[in-house]
Amino acid sequence: MNKRDYYEVLEVERTVDEVTLKSAFRKKAMQHHPDRNQGDPEAEVRFKEVNEAYSVLSDAQKRAAYDRYGHAGMNGQSAGGFGGGGFGGAGFSNVEDIFSEMFGDIFGQQQRRGPQGAQRGPDVRYDYEISLEQAYKGAEVEITIPTTMTCEVCHGSGAKAGTKPSTCSTCGGAGRVRASNGFFAVERTCPSCNGQGQTIKDPCTNCHGHGQVRQNKDLRVRIPAGVDDGARILLKGEGQAGVKGGPKGDLYIFLSVAEHEIFERDGADLHCSIPVPMTTAILGGELDVPCLMGGEGCDGQCKLSVDIPEGAQTGHKVKLKGRGMPVLNSKQKGDLIVELFIETPKHLTARQKELMKEFATLAEEQSYAQSQGFMHRAKRFWDDITGAAAQ
Repeated sequence: MNKRDYYEVLEVERTVDEVTLKSAFRKKAMQHHPDRNQGDPEAEVRFKEVNEAYSVLSDAQKRAAYDRYGHAGMNGQSAGGFGGGGFGGAGFSNVEDIFSEMFGDIFGQQQRRGPQGAQRGPDVRYDYEISLEQAYKGAEVEITIPTTMTCEVCHGSGAKAGTKPSTCSTCGGAGRVRASNGFFAVERTCPSCNGQGQTIKDPCTNCHGHGQVRQNKDLRVRIPAGVDDGARILLKGEGQAGVKGGPKGDLYIFLSVAEHEIFERDGADLHCSIPVPMTTAILGGELDVPCLMGGEGCDGQCKLSVDIPEGAQTGHKVKLKGRGMPVLNSKQKGDLIVELFIETPKHLTARQKELMKEFATLAEEQSYAQSQGFMHRAKRFWDDITGAAAQ
């Protein structure tokens, strides 16, 4: 029977690059694999044809000879076809590598391992919320985490006291078993011992053969001053227990800072808004504002005095240097930024309203600079509209 053109077999152009060639081969090999076409006697023939084509075209020298002389150029050279019940020629390693990617344990190259020995325990993540005050001052807190610990009765072996695990009779202690399927050898995890290489006839009554028990663990954790949302604290060796004497995993504590009823945080700076009575805004004066911690200038009750300038307006900001959050692992601190909003009094008495009316008649235009500026802009706007309409 005449051989088909190798490019036609893989359905690629003659100018195909290596990456596209490999991709086409993988597709065809999966399509015609005998295990996927059981009952089809032609599947093995097509599969051999695909392998032979790729074995030639994936080799630069063979491909050059094939492109020049066709199949005649392959005389005396192995085209990587199947022979003697196995893969023959130079194409074996290429095909084996690709099939290992596609079918995992085929040929037993990538997964050929012994029984599982000591293994490090998994890491644990624990989310913990702190207050802004704790983030400011730092704190030492107690947490309780659910985790796994090595069984103290069997010391992690999983076997009843006075007994030991026995070698698995299915895999002989290897943890893996091999099975032949036609011309393929498939290796997989031993189903009897789950890859451990050992079986337990008399399991420990405390851990039921697992070698580990679940329980809560109490820890004291130091939270440094200045931490922010998303900060992570690593505690080495405080994760879950290892297997067969392996080391413990680590514990990662992810911190979040709760919202505060007064302060908003922006990095190391703190922001807060305070209401200012209209009379204080007009005449100037002092107001107390809260702070997170005492210190110089603080009266011991976590409050500071802020100067309100005469004629203060809503939105005016007063910056208190060094009264913000500490910078993590530093002696520096951010600032406390106080924003003022002027509060208009409500429920005035008749006398108060009378005084306000008197004030309104005595107030001069220059007392309301912002109003004057706005009215000038509004007048120009109206003039432009009426002028445009007149035209």
